[in-house]
Amino acid sequence: MSKPSQEKPMIDQNGVSVIQTQAHASGLQQVPQLVPVSPGRGGKAMPPSKAKKCTPEKDSEEYRQRRERNNLAVKKSRMKSKQKAQDTQQRVNELKEENERLEAKIKLLSKELSVLKDLFLEHAHNLADNVHPQNTDTTTMGQNTNAQ
Repeated sequence: MSKPSQEKPMIDQNGVSVIQTQAHASGLQQVPQLVPVSPGRGGKAMPPSKAKKCTPEKDSEEYRQRRERNNLAVKKSRMKSKQKAQDTQQRVNELKEENERLEAKIKLLSKELSVLKDLFLEHAHNLADNVHPQNTDTTTMGQNTNAQ
């Protein structure tokens, strides 16, 4: 079978231990493994993007500017959210009004259809009553022609 991969632990500049195997040396994809540098600490290792950054002093100008920018961003986000909710509510109200109009129109058209059906049936019944059945008896027809 294949020989076991030999591991070569290395620590990068962020304090993350990267273990390279023989497969890595042959050009395959390198997969970093997060291992705490000092196992005695007991904490979990974090990728560099999640590592805690040094925060400026609360009295510093940089901190004050960051807080101000953050407060403006939060205010803008809340206003945008409120506006979106208002727009949605307005759209709901418009659709409710349109729905009521359409329901009223359906009711009116249904009544009109019922009236027109009744008129049609009445007219068809009157036509049936006014049509005289034709006499198909040849003897009666012959008598009528002889009498003239």
